[in-house]
Amino acid sequence: MQFIDLKSRHLLIKDQINARIQTVMEHGQFILGPEVRELEEKLSHYVGVKHCVTVSSGTDSLLIALMALGVGAGDEVITVPYTWISSAEVIALLGAKPVFVDIRPDTWNMDESLLESAITEKTKAIMPVSIYGQCPDMDVINNIALKHNLPVIEDAAQSFGTTYKGKKSCNLSTIGSTSFFPSKPLGCYGDGGALFTNDDELAEKFRWIRVHGQERKHHHPILGVNGRMDTLQAAILLEIFEVFPEEVTKRQKIGNRYNTELSKASRLETPSIAPENTSVFAQYTILSEQRESILSSLKDKDIPSVSYYSVPLHLQPVFKDLGYKAGDFPVTERIANQCLSLPMSPYLSEEDQKQVIDAFANNLTL
Repeated sequence: MQFIDLKSRHLLIKDQINARIQTVMEHGQFILGPEVRELEEKLSHYVGVKHCVTVSSGTDSLLIALMALGVGAGDEVITVPYTWISSAEVIALLGAKPVFVDIRPDTWNMDESLLESAITEKTKAIMPVSIYGQCPDMDVINNIALKHNLPVIEDAAQSFGTTYKGKKSCNLSTIGSTSFFPSKPLGCYGDGGALFTNDDELAEKFRWIRVHGQERKHHHPILGVNGRMDTLQAAILLEIFEVFPEEVTKRQKIGNRYNTELSKASRLETPSIAPENTSVFAQYTILSEQRESILSSLKDKDIPSVSYYSVPLHLQPVFKDLGYKAGDFPVTERIANQCLSLPMSPYLSEEDQKQVIDAFANNLTL
């Protein structure tokens, strides 16, 4: 059994992908070729925003977003400690300070009730993370940001394709940022990412920054990075995107089945999806105080599982100078100590999912 099945989709559309690759090889525009523009148009339409700017990775999309907002030394950006390190890493790389707020015990997303107390005169932006495939309460977050005249960047690396109150993730705030890393809900065959916004000026800055701050040839009004997306990756994504809506439906069916069946298991907490949300179940994650024994038992049955973010960001050595300590974010620490992600992909077979479920039904959690 595979933890994430990437092969099945490729076998399904390999002829279309090979044809797309061949087209790129023939026209030879390997950087920012026509497929990049085609992909940006399709993704912006899907999300429902004016601008999509593709970039070299999800991490670079966050970095470019912060650069476009002018974040730098002495600034603070608020995010959460329960996420992949990129969310805070890009803040620190610009000389700014990551400021953490704890997460909610139900959705495991930013606890919006704690947000306002973290805002200071140095705060330059707010970066909530849509963890495991569902969005935070973005209306509340946006209203607090508006009150303090702050931009909001949704780190939607795990939630592309999901909705909040009927609106697509990446169309919920000042900037939406996502990743096309292969294991993500919409993943390519390498690194890639994208930025989304309705703000014309920000979109223009994104485009400048991804080509070294270049407005036009040999004219660089701002600092930038090498953040361009490869044409080959864009071409591959165009074909993957054709089956993506169906994959979202499959993910939700598999996630709902897990929830229904595993909620019967003893001493186990399954994901809670907020009423205003859908989820793409980027990972299907449970909580248990017996995580290590469950992980070991699953391994004995040849069922793969992964503990994501088991060391939260405020306890990472690289951020020790921020002054946080164990106990500062109790919800994050509890979830980090108990989380375990199970096999999940649109192509997880019913038989394989039944094998996972049966492992828990057979008193694995006792």
